[in-house]
Amino acid sequence: MANQPLLKFASIIMALSLVLTACGGNNSNNGNAGAGNSPDNTGTATDAPKEVNFTIAYATGDPSTKKAIEATIDAFTAKNPNIKITNYSETTSAAYLDWLKTKDAVGQFPDLVEMRDTKVFADAGKIVELPEDLRSLFKTLPEYNGKIYNAPISGGTPQGIIYSKKAYADAGITELPKTYDEFLAIQEKLAATGISPIVVGGKDIFHMGFWTNFFIMNEVYSKDPDWNSKRTAKTASFTDAGMVQAMTDYKDLFSKYVDKGWLSTADNQTASILVSGKAAQLFSGPWMFGQIAEADPNFEFGFYAIPNREGKTVVLGLPGLAGWSLSAEAAKDADKVEAMKAFIKFFFDPEQYAPYLATVNGLPSTAIEVSYETGEQMKEVLRLINDETVIKSLAINNWYGENAIPPQFRNWFYKLLQELVLKNGDVTDYMKQADTEYDSNVKANLQQ
Repeated sequence: MANQPLLKFASIIMALSLVLTACGGNNSNNGNAGAGNSPDNTGTATDAPKEVNFTIAYATGDPSTKKAIEATIDAFTAKNPNIKITNYSETTSAAYLDWLKTKDAVGQFPDLVEMRDTKVFADAGKIVELPEDLRSLFKTLPEYNGKIYNAPISGGTPQGIIYSKKAYADAGITELPKTYDEFLAIQEKLAATGISPIVVGGKDIFHMGFWTNFFIMNEVYSKDPDWNSKRTAKTASFTDAGMVQAMTDYKDLFSKYVDKGWLSTADNQTASILVSGKAAQLFSGPWMFGQIAEADPNFEFGFYAIPNREGKTVVLGLPGLAGWSLSAEAAKDADKVEAMKAFIKFFFDPEQYAPYLATVNGLPSTAIEVSYETGEQMKEVLRLINDETVIKSLAINNWYGENAIPPQFRNWFYKLLQELVLKNGDVTDYMKQADTEYDSNVKANLQQ
């Protein structure tokens, strides 16, 4: 499963300017039909469309995504003045899951929500299945318990090293690494010049997942995509050789090559630190490309996926159980449902979706082909997605079905690894703690 390529985008790589192609189907409906114009509306054509209000919530881990979603909402409401959208966006360093739980606790669970923890909210009855008439919009729709809950906002996006070309040149680095050991040798060369080799936005807990999952994907999931289900069944352990190796590499990297201020650095500070020359590299995804160019249009940078010790490349790239979802409460209101469906159709209409993808450097999830102009760095992202020799995987918390982990475990684990580095802990001892916590979480979930 993990070796299958997710998407085919060779045509995108060759695009020199914005190209929008609609293959099959009638795309004349770009979301302009408001709820008041639904088939159930018995008013005449001259009646003013019925006013509808709904709330929308999304994660704002990076400024580019926030900007792109807000622009889409503004464009939609401008064309549909009868539909009012109250815009919620998570703006703290707290985990998005915890933020949504808080919203739910105070009676503010959004009507339309970017869902990243589908299992949690589907099990709790907080979201409903994606309406049937929206499903044909997408290439792939992962299921949970045989049901489809999400309209995937974009395709799986590989992460990798975003590096300063000047820093590499100053350190005498003329070739990109072909193995992980060669990558470590590059870190030594960078450190010898006096620059911090790697900047990490450790203040935001989600950012800790970037490096965590890089090592776990390479040492665990690339060899056994079903490791999570085995851990749940207690036939695998965090003290297994692969996981211990992954966490040892994690600890060594942070101890030797990550900027010392990583725990107090926010994700949204990493671009400015990189372009200022205080650090040479950032491990992140293509959504950062635009932020870096905005911080300094003249900054020259490259992008590549880090190979493992065997010289193989493993990246995020499988479709995850995430996307726009309708709340169960909002689904009771037929007018709201029609308005939210209109928004989803508008969001994924090529005319709107292409600029969104261009802003976040995202990969389309739609059945309709969507292309946009790409730079040098994004071409490499697309090459990785198209290359069948590149192993595609998911992050620890993105697996679903039997491979889903207890939802509360992820952030606990990321914080445990922070402590591992800060206290120079013994990796095996810390992985024993992970086993204990994981089993406790599984037991607690079964009792709910």
